[in-house]
Amino acid sequence: MKYVIDTSVAIKTVIAESDSAKAIQLRDDYNNGFHDLIAPDLYPTEICNVLMMAERTGKIRPGEAAVFLSDFILDLPALCDAVSLLPRALEISQRFRQSVYDCLYVALAEREGCELVTADDKLIKAVQPTMPFVVSLANL
Repeated sequence: MKYVIDTSVAIKTVIAESDSAKAIQLRDDYNNGFHDLIAPDLYPTEICNVLMMAERTGKIRPGEAAVFLSDFILDLPALCDAVSLLPRALEISQRFRQSVYDCLYVALAEREGCELVTADDKLIKAVQPTMPFVVSLANL
């Protein structure tokens, strides 16, 4: 099985939040070859930004952002060119009033014919009625 994952899922593997166990299981299953994970190539940049913000706000200790980033870089999903996804991401963004960043993940899942696993409830509520391949991590 192939899944698109977004940053909201990946970050749960290092910051304890609801459904962290499911995010860790998804990552571990990927590492054990049970399924494929893919993401747009902006994914590492988004991870880096979330880690930096988590460090600034005290969710992780000083210095942990760099350590966690190194771990993420060693364990990246397959990255897909975001530029080719931009026209469709823009259409989705305009239609559902979501960020282009989030819609890149939706556009990738649509193009690849697979599910987007996300923990972004706002995105799910906006697009899932029309795009049922956008699924909640909580429901995996």
